[in-house]
Amino acid sequence: MSDISKTLKDFVTGEKGSVISLSATGAVRRRLLDMGITPGADIVMRKVAPLGDPIELTVRGYQLSIRKAEAENILMSVSNEVKL
Repeated sequence: MSDISKTLKDFVTGEKGSVISLSATGAVRRRLLDMGITPGADIVMRKVAPLGDPIELTVRGYQLSIRKAEAENILMSVSNEVKL
């Protein structure tokens, strides 16, 4: 595992990492946790919509779409950085 960390919003297609923490509060935090985005969860960036929002992820074996505003609240540890 790399020691590089960045928000999920900054990931590119194909990039993988693990959740370090969530900075969201209230209903947004609860929603992210309910969707399985918890500290330690592995996430792969699958696709980005043509206009850049939303983004599609694979988390805990299923595909999930979230807004970039939500992804900005998810601090990730990068495990496989993709070079484009």
